[in-house]
Amino acid sequence: MSLWKDIKGTILPFWVTLRYLFRRPVTVCYPERKQTPAPRYRGRLVLTRDPDGEERCVACHLCSAACPVDCISMQAAEREDGRRYAAWFRINFSRCIFCGLCTEACPTLALQMTSEYELATRELLQVIYEKDELLIDGCGKNAEYNFYRRAGIGVVAPRGANPGESSPEDVKSNLP
Repeated sequence: MSLWKDIKGTILPFWVTLRYLFRRPVTVCYPERKQTPAPRYRGRLVLTRDPDGEERCVACHLCSAACPVDCISMQAAEREDGRRYAAWFRINFSRCIFCGLCTEACPTLALQMTSEYELATRELLQVIYEKDELLIDGCGKNAEYNFYRRAGIGVVAPRGANPGESSPEDVKSNLP
């Protein structure tokens, strides 16, 4: 009985190999034929612009706070008109785990993930992307969204002077 098990244990793997020998291969020749990733694939991060062509990033540091591996760093600055922007923005893709928490935390939708997945390189410093390498010319996935218009930051009139807005209450007049 033991001899039969030994023979069966030797012949069975060869039989499986012969069965799969004449089938078409399942693997894809990667450099010649690239696969298209899924629509919700989380690839390389980019910084987008709003419909007016301005940078969307207001340097609120929410993306760097949400990042579990601390691969995002930036320095905030302010223009003459009061609008904030990132003076420099850096992502270290050698540490990034592509979890997408930074894109979910971004209130301005400035940080978005693309379907680009070819980030491999032999030099470590080439995977540290600066602001000029991350900033794209388009609006990304949300073309009509403009944070400053939606948040009302562009409005410079005093409270109660905007159309459809009531004047502020004087809380001291309600005291007995």
